[in-house]
Amino acid sequence: MKKRLFRVGALLLVAVTVVLGICATQDDMGLGRNMEIMVNMMRELNLQYVDEVSPDKLMSDGAQGMVRNLDPYTHYMSEEEMSDFEVMATGKYGGIGSTIRMKRDSSGVVISQPYKDSPADKAGLKIGDKFVRIDGEDVSKCTSAEISSKLKGTPGTKVKLAIRRLMTGKVEELEITRARISIPGVPYAGFVDGGIAYIRHADFSDGCYDDMRAMVERLRQEQPIEGIVLDYRDNGGGSVSEAVKILSMFVPKGEKVLEMKGRSDRSKREYLTESVPVLGDVPVVALISGSSASASEIVCGAMQDMDRAVLMGQRSYGKGLVQTVVPVGYNAYLKLTTAKYYIPSGRCVQRINYTHDQNLKDENVPDSLINEFTTRNGRKVYDGKGLMPDVKIEPEYISSFAVVLYNLGFIEDFLDEWMVKHPGLKVDNKTFSISDEDYEEFVKFMEDKEVPYQSQTRDALERLKKMAKEERYDEAFAEDLRQIEAKLKDQKMDNLRTYRAEIADLINSDIVLRHNYFEGVVEYNLRSDEAVKQAVELLRDKQRYEKILSEQDTEKN
Repeated sequence: MKKRLFRVGALLLVAVTVVLGICATQDDMGLGRNMEIMVNMMRELNLQYVDEVSPDKLMSDGAQGMVRNLDPYTHYMSEEEMSDFEVMATGKYGGIGSTIRMKRDSSGVVISQPYKDSPADKAGLKIGDKFVRIDGEDVSKCTSAEISSKLKGTPGTKVKLAIRRLMTGKVEELEITRARISIPGVPYAGFVDGGIAYIRHADFSDGCYDDMRAMVERLRQEQPIEGIVLDYRDNGGGSVSEAVKILSMFVPKGEKVLEMKGRSDRSKREYLTESVPVLGDVPVVALISGSSASASEIVCGAMQDMDRAVLMGQRSYGKGLVQTVVPVGYNAYLKLTTAKYYIPSGRCVQRINYTHDQNLKDENVPDSLINEFTTRNGRKVYDGKGLMPDVKIEPEYISSFAVVLYNLGFIEDFLDEWMVKHPGLKVDNKTFSISDEDYEEFVKFMEDKEVPYQSQTRDALERLKKMAKEERYDEAFAEDLRQIEAKLKDQKMDNLRTYRAEIADLINSDIVLRHNYFEGVVEYNLRSDEAVKQAVELLRDKQRYEKILSEQDTEKN
């Protein structure tokens, strides 16, 4: 190992020397000098450090250190990390098509969601079914990551499972053929009000354009589309080429919708729409949130700049950087930021000013550097802070107590028991709700459960008491603080009453998921989605819709 490391380092230095001999610029000399220092460091650490060290770990740590002070999107990916990255980028992998989770009491790993029409779904696996054996090996004490690794494999290969069924408690053996699993980027499309269509676009993985085009064609066969709500809330982005294809559905062919500019000529590129739009005249409202980023900002920003859609919601995240993945040898890759992108008005939405100076890192672009641009119709829009919606809507928040219950698995564990008591239940996504008796059953289930929760109000009160004591106001404020504390209830059973509506909503969503997949959950949530309701109202008010697109400037802040 030591000789091999030395030979690799020597070969690396020879290669650097050859490069320098061809093009010995000052930058090249600096690169060669620092590469030599790195190889020397690795050799000395490998030979002399008090404990044995791994050259692979040294390399990985060194690579991560090189990019640590650049931006959060530039990083080194080992061969092992590439498989997860490919799933995230493409939405595809080889396996049985299901998410899994460890039970809250660590009693085993269970199915948490089989994807519709996947091998797991076709084999009849349900939420709550527990893994007992995989290919004859006992997996009852395995972690979720270990079981996930065993389930993934080459499409076409078979995996033998022994599963303890949630509904019967019996262990069943079955053989499933792995397939190329494609996680849909567009999980739902339907009509929400007469001819007003709604499409939920979750991410820009490869093939999402085909998904959206298929959804649109299905809707058009049902009835004419009079208006469309595109939901990009919490869409973190993905493939730029998919974003351009989707824009081609709404804007004329040959329009420049995106431009990239970087340090090298290779990173500069323009993107034009390539097809005749299928929805060229249909009014559009696009929903955005603070988590809408990257490719979703390209689609929504381009349509705003071209006055093709009204944006509704909250200011978007503001990611205007472009990443490129390049191989660096031995199946390892470097994902690095190579350019910024600019939408039709000429603006870049990048919000955070990443610099090489640690003291300035992660600072928002200051107001003094914000520039004004105009849309096709002359409306004012601005760069540097993400996309500002044309119609602002306050976000809907869920209580942190309800989130804690869900994240700790209490709701899923309760429903594992509840489902056994309610076999054959039929669930209508648009009308289903648990009864008061069902909720009381959940409250009883929670009686002996510990919930590590303290409200933000309680945190603020504790800080206030501490500050009052330090500044010697504690006696003067003592009675006021006691009265506030008396009214503040953080007890579990009190919170189960206070946040009943939100908790019941999470329970309803999980029951719908168990019967009608994720698309059912989307449809269930639509009935109480205030943003969608406001979007529909705007699409029905043609005069207001046109006035926004022709006259209304966006806010600067």
